[in-house]
Amino acid sequence: MAETVLVVLAGLPGTGKTTLARRLVTALGAAYVRIDAIETAVIRCGLARPPVGPVGYVVAHEIAAATLSLSTPVVVDAVNPVPEARAGWAGLAMRTGARLAVCETTLRDPAEHRSRVSARLPDLPDQVVPSWDEVLMGGYVEWDEIRDGARLVVDMTDTDEGVSKALRYLGDPAGSEAAPSWHR
Repeated sequence: MAETVLVVLAGLPGTGKTTLARRLVTALGAAYVRIDAIETAVIRCGLARPPVGPVGYVVAHEIAAATLSLSTPVVVDAVNPVPEARAGWAGLAMRTGARLAVCETTLRDPAEHRSRVSARLPDLPDQVVPSWDEVLMGGYVEWDEIRDGARLVVDMTDTDEGVSKALRYLGDPAGSEAAPSWHR
């Protein structure tokens, strides 16, 4: 049986993680695990107040593990702002035998990033999106490959180019929308 992949996205809010995740889910026939959806539901139910803390990641780990146990690829859409969050996905991949592939989204132009954050509207009921100041003060710890593991940096300034780069990294040399060979 082919190896199942756990694709984990990371990066500051407004850098294109959700856009990339949606495209990868379609291309790979993967399940979609979105931290924003989990955290929004937890808040809506009155189980926590913002910031939610690790609960969204704990729930996401269990959903991803159950999905991976079915040999279904998983794409995780999360900021992963701190080393502990990043290490959690590596541990999950080891526990489930999945191949871990991490992509960190960026935008090379800070003005473009600010513009995207400022124009962003919630796409989930009751979702609260961060302001530019909240993004800047959000505590995102710079990636360190020795501490956090390998990852592909994907500039999402040009969405199609970013998606193609991510697909090539995941094993589709043409960067096409076809599923890579490791998919089931």
